[in-house]
Amino acid sequence: MRDLRTFTLSGYDKGRGIAVQALWFCVMNTLFMAWFCPARVRVALLRAFGAHIGEGVLIRHRVRVLWPWKLTIGDHTWIGEGAWLLNLEPLTIGSHVCVSQEALLCTGSHDHRSTDFRYRNAPIRVEDGAWIATRATVLAGVTVGRHAVVAAGTVLKHDLPELTLHTAVGTRALKEPTTESTEPTKEPTP
Repeated sequence: MRDLRTFTLSGYDKGRGIAVQALWFCVMNTLFMAWFCPARVRVALLRAFGAHIGEGVLIRHRVRVLWPWKLTIGDHTWIGEGAWLLNLEPLTIGSHVCVSQEALLCTGSHDHRSTDFRYRNAPIRVEDGAWIATRATVLAGVTVGRHAVVAAGTVLKHDLPELTLHTAVGTRALKEPTTESTEPTKEPTP
């Protein structure tokens, strides 16, 4: 039988002391998540708290980040409104990645087999060009491959190879992205 009274943080390292954690929570909940906070200020705040953030990164309002010092984001990546980066462990997001609205990337979990419900955390890696669509969830220990797509509303619990689409009914291969338009071409009128 599970006994949650016996749960401890034994073996878990938050990475910073209580004062820095408290200061981050104050900043995150008063300024960082606010609609009036400019995206460039959000990036500066994350950097000030130890995140490694590339150039041209866009972070929208209502984004939550548990521990900035455990976050790495490459160049020209977008983090959509209301996304939750629940990074108890390192979260690495590559360049030209889109994490859409209200997506959840969760590096934390619990061991359901233990009576004390201890942590069972693992890092997440999202490689260059990937897309985590709206309200998708990526679980602890997963790597999302280069140019892979996690479809809206789905849960990804295993690694997703590059150029692969993950949907509620399975996966399928994708083609390499192209600069050509996918819009149908119109014939010129005489």
